[in-house]
Amino acid sequence: MHKDLLRLARAERSVRLHLACCLAAAVAAGLLVLVQAELLAGVLSGRFTVAALFPLALVVASRGLLGSAQGVLAGRAATALKSALRRRLLGRVEALGPAYRSGELVTLTGRGLDALDPYLTGYLPAVAVAGVVPIAVVVRLFVADLATAVIVVLTLPLIPIFGALVGWTTRAVTERQWRALSRLGGHFLDVVRGLPTLRAFGRARHQASVIREVAEAHRAATMRTLRVAFLSSLVLELVASLSLALVAVPVGLRLLSGSLDLGTALLVLLLAPEAYLPLRAMGTRFHAAMEGVAAADEAFAVIDSPERPRESRSPAPTAPAAASGPPRIRLEEVTVRYPGREEAALDRVSLVIEPGERVAIVGPSGAGKSTLLHLLLGFVAPTEGRVLVDGTDLAGLDLDEWRRRLAFVPQRPHLFATSVADNIALGSAATPEEIRAAAEAARVAEFAGALPRGYDTPLGERGANLSAGQRQRVALARAFCRPGAQALLLDEPTARLDGRSEAAIVAATRRLAEGRTAIIVAHRPAMIDLADRIVRLDGGALVPVGPAPASPVATRGGEAR
Repeated sequence: MHKDLLRLARAERSVRLHLACCLAAAVAAGLLVLVQAELLAGVLSGRFTVAALFPLALVVASRGLLGSAQGVLAGRAATALKSALRRRLLGRVEALGPAYRSGELVTLTGRGLDALDPYLTGYLPAVAVAGVVPIAVVVRLFVADLATAVIVVLTLPLIPIFGALVGWTTRAVTERQWRALSRLGGHFLDVVRGLPTLRAFGRARHQASVIREVAEAHRAATMRTLRVAFLSSLVLELVASLSLALVAVPVGLRLLSGSLDLGTALLVLLLAPEAYLPLRAMGTRFHAAMEGVAAADEAFAVIDSPERPRESRSPAPTAPAAASGPPRIRLEEVTVRYPGREEAALDRVSLVIEPGERVAIVGPSGAGKSTLLHLLLGFVAPTEGRVLVDGTDLAGLDLDEWRRRLAFVPQRPHLFATSVADNIALGSAATPEEIRAAAEAARVAEFAGALPRGYDTPLGERGANLSAGQRQRVALARAFCRPGAQALLLDEPTARLDGRSEAAIVAATRRLAEGRTAIIVAHRPAMIDLADRIVRLDGGALVPVGPAPASPVATRGGEAR
């Protein structure tokens, strides 16, 4: 069994119980084959009377009941195991932050883990049966007919040998198929979420062509997997058929010559296929189970990944984040590379932001601006270099304490299906008076009063019944609801807004940034004008912004102050 799935099954009592009973039922049904063959051979040869048909019918019925019980128990074990795995996987979402694409996570927790069903309900019982029944059959054949038993013993290993040879290729092509499916599902979901933005910037057609390319890659990977699976079935069936022929032909000749009695010949012919059948079934179900195994590997890689991975450095001891006013933030030769990507999201960036300073981060899309904010939020860790907060490495700070000093307004704030007041107070223990004061400061009161129940009006998921500007004001109100926050991080808060909404957001932001260290990612001039200094990112590196700024900004590998 997959070692990580085995570890999880042992930890979950319901999974452990159902899985053990399922495997026991599968093995018991397999061993009853010996009794069934013994009775049937005896009746057909005349060794037993017709009365033996009654116990034979009981054996057949018992095998049917055990098969049904195995299916039910396997289904319950699979459901319990997938639920436990999903709980652990979704429990990592907060720690993962934006470094792991949400679309790929949705594909993994949904379609990916559902692919574990063939592994848990088919492959594992087949492995248990293949480990017991062929040995029991060979032992019985040794007692019944030594020559046949020797032939079976010599030919039986051919099935797992050829199965393993094909299986190595199967695992590789199935992993490629899963990666293609994960990329397709993740990219499609991300495109659907960002469709309004793509349409606004005229990039919808381009993304349609990208989805076609990804879908074609998944189709090609699926066809390769099916070809290997059909080839494997052909090989296993051919080996098993030739092996049975090597058993059946000598038995028939010996029966004609009179050197073998009818009862033994029938027993041998009935039992010999049962020695090969479990191994053939295991090989066939191996291919159906490989997609689930690939998904499980990725799921456990996510679950077991450290929350803040660091390269070439030991983690520093956790220290409290000192609350001594607006922080001084310093980046020293910081490089960030996301997993699976060769290019750096940030490349040797050095930057100093003084306490109370307001800095605008500008640059083209994909330049690394949002990565810089995620770095300060502790969502991603630098591959090289370090981030200092008031002279202390961020890696050694208590992240929960540090985040209490931050107010973050993302470009696309997520609003929950609860009231306006609860959305504003999210993450804080604000009183109704403080919530209303924050709403006034962020201009939420301008539209909240017109809602059916005012601040108690429930919103749709993601703020479906509000405009983009209104959602952005609610996000700003959340920041106003954190009076203890000493640093402000803004990620293009006026993107996709009309002029009136932008003016309201800019005015609220100006008040919010007073007395705080502020880092503002912006494209629009109105937001850039709020800053004391402008820093430009391009290709993940700092570049000069020209002679306009009063403070010099260094190039790649240099330091901006």
